[in-house]
Amino acid sequence: MNVGYTGRQPGYPAITVRFSVRFLLPVCVAALVAVATAAAQAPESRFNSTSSSVKNVLEGNWQSCQDPSGRYGERVYDHVVNGVGQYEVHLGPRREFAIFPGVQDQHREHDSADNLLAPFRVLLQGTRASQHWEVPSLNLAFTVTLGGGSRTDCESWFIVLEPLKKAS
Repeated sequence: MNVGYTGRQPGYPAITVRFSVRFLLPVCVAALVAVATAAAQAPESRFNSTSSSVKNVLEGNWQSCQDPSGRYGERVYDHVVNGVGQYEVHLGPRREFAIFPGVQDQHREHDSADNLLAPFRVLLQGTRASQHWEVPSLNLAFTVTLGGGSRTDCESWFIVLEPLKKAS
């Protein structure tokens, strides 16, 4: 069955546009399969900002999920002031966190001596996990807490990166 539209504009010959159902059906099926496949895959990583204070550099919910190969997702936040990279914050994979001075394009290993967070991997205590670090060289405090609802293929963390509070 062919469905068509014939339109005519002044000065131009009649134009007939015909769409064949035999042509459209495979295209529609392929599009539906692509959308369903994309929707079925768990997000590798996600960060939702939920700042309760303008003083916080970074605050929100970070989620690290397994990809089809079994690896967990990672996000890197570059803190740049006036065009100059001050530091990088690595969220994930899974329970790993890192802060490195400066900003660079190459990935840095979290177990390297340049990571200002020690320990860089947060330990589970039963079903709970939390860690607080202070980084005086960058005037930062970083707190991460494993959120409720975390499961084996995704871990959800509440994170707060804030200026280090000065002693009065």
